[in-house]
Order: sequence, then C-alpha cells, then structure tokens
Amino acid sequence: MTLEPAMSLEGRVALMTAAGSGIGRASALAVASLGASVMVTDINADSARDVADRIVSAGGRARHMALDVAQEEQIAAAVAAATSAFGRLDILHNNAAYQGADAIEGDIDVVSMTVDFWNRMMAVNLTSHMLGCKHAIPAMLENGGGSIINTASMYGLAAYQAMPCYGISKAGVAMLTKYVAASHGKRGIRCNAIAPAVILTEGVKRFLPQELVDMNESHAALPYLGKPEDVASMVAFLASDAARFISGQVIAIDGGTTAQLPTVTAARAIAKKARTHGR
Repeated sequence: MTLEPAMSLEGRVALMTAAGSGIGRASALAVASLGASVMVTDINADSARDVADRIVSAGGRARHMALDVAQEEQIAAAVAAATSAFGRLDILHNNAAYQGADAIEGDIDVVSMTVDFWNRMMAVNLTSHMLGCKHAIPAMLENGGGSIINTASMYGLAAYQAMPCYGISKAGVAMLTKYVAASHGKRGIRCNAIAPAVILTEGVKRFLPQELVDMNESHAALPYLGKPEDVASMVAFLASDAARFISGQVIAIDGGTTAQLPTVTAARAIAKKARTHGR
C-alpha cells in the first residue's frame, strides 16, 4: 500500500459537525481536498454554507445544514441528510464544543459551578459525541464500516487550575472513543480522538488575551502554537485507509505540551538566567 492512494477519500462521505469555523472548517476542507463528499454542519447556517460553497467552488461535492448538536433529533436528521444527499456515510467528525457566553466564567471551579451550566456544557461537549456515534454507526455499517473522529482536548488529558467541566467533558470524549472502538471494531468501525492544545483559530486570536497565548506557547515543546490546518491534517489521516489499523487512540496535537513536566518552562528560565550570570 502506497501512501497517496491510501490517503484518498474518493467515494467516501463525511459528516462534519461544528464545521463552520476553526478546526471544524479546516477539517471539512481537508477531507474534501482528498475527495470526500462533505455534509457541512454548524449551529450557524451561514458559516456552514460558506464552507460548503468553498468546497464546491474548488470542484468538490458538499451540502450544508444548520445543526444544534444538543438536540438528538437534529443529529439524527443530519445523518439522514448526509446519506440521502450522497448515498452513504463513511466518516464522522464530532467536533462541537460549548461556546456560550458563560463558557469561561461559569467554569472556574466545581464549588461555584451550577448544575445548569454543567448540564449545558456536557450536552454539547460529550453527549453530542455519543449521539453522533449512536446515529452514525448504523449508517456506516450499511457499507461495511467507517471512521469516527472525536475532538477531545489536552485539557481532558491532564487537570488544569480552572475549566473543570470542560476538562471532564473532554476526558469523557476520550473514554467514549475507546468504548466505541472496542465495541464496534469487529464490524469495521474505527474510532479515534484528537486532543488539541490551544490552536490559533480566529476565535482564539479574537478572544484569548495575548498573555495567555504567550503562556501556552511557552509551555509547548515546539517554538510555536498550532494552526487549524495542523489538526485538520490528522483528522483527514484518521479518516483515510492510511490509518486502517489505528483505532481507540487519543492523539495529542499539542506541540509536545503534555509530553513535558510542568516545571520545564520555569527550568528553562532558571537555566537562561544562570547562563547570563555566568558570562
């Protein structure tokens, strides 16, 4: 098996959630560039339309629809729309994450957290991924299997001083991924998760203070933060036959951040200071 044919997604159909911007948008464009027909969904219908139009303008096949992943009937409808439009379903990217106005202030500490906030974030970050799997797997099995890619996070791999609900929801995504892989692998379903660090999406550039961007960059092993395309390339790889023997994995896309002890950044600063004083 040579790599180029294995990476081809010609004849495959992908359902991409939260694909109107950021990682989802880049991932939809990536699988389309490899030949997949794409159902682009997003809670913002205009954003989904823009991505679908771009795919079609480049010679690809795409449809779009609005999707609120907190509503099971809408997820079921999206799966049905993808199979109706393109005849089958082979790829699912569960990518939605809660972005309500209280996403930061409501997620400071479990002591101050409300059950309402917890339930709203879990509905989008975790339950939607389960529902995506629930409704996509039967459609995939009609054609012998498929590939599911769930978006977890590095905050689901290690605890942070804040964002407990976000981190716990993403840890749940990681375990959901393993259960789906274990339960449905013999029937041809592969399921993997990606665990990005802070990625320089337009939203991050717009809303995250520069000092926090700099902090995350300083804690990466590489000298830069990732772009949406860095994540999208892994999504496209996992969707393809090039990853045919990869399942049940949670793959960190974090520039080496979680590979290091948390003291590394401070140690670098101490070593730099020592070298300076030694001159």
